[in-house]
Amino acid sequence: MTPPNGATSESQLDRILTSLDDDKAENVVQIDLRGKSAMADYMVICSGRSSRQVAAISEKLADKLKQEFGILSKIEGKESGDWVLIDTGDVIVHVFRPEVREFYQLEKMWLPAGQAAASADS
Repeated sequence: MTPPNGATSESQLDRILTSLDDDKAENVVQIDLRGKSAMADYMVICSGRSSRQVAAISEKLADKLKQEFGILSKIEGKESGDWVLIDTGDVIVHVFRPEVREFYQLEKMWLPAGQAAASADS
């Protein structure tokens, strides 16, 4: 069933991936959480080159989701710019500085051993 605002998890994911590409996010990975977790349908992980870029990617994404779908995303970590979490309810986006992403390795936590994450480029 499509929500009243038309923001299905798939339409949100599509808009998120487009926004991240527009803002030059790097190493964008999407993980399908359907059937694995009740917290969201999808998780997207990406990197920005600097704290400033991480914050800018996050702000622009939240603004675009609000404008297009009326979604008021929950945002954590924007002040530090090391790791920003954007939660739309159906899609969770993690924007990292590369060093922080390497340290936490969220992809490994959510994917079965030996399975590569679905890159947004594929």
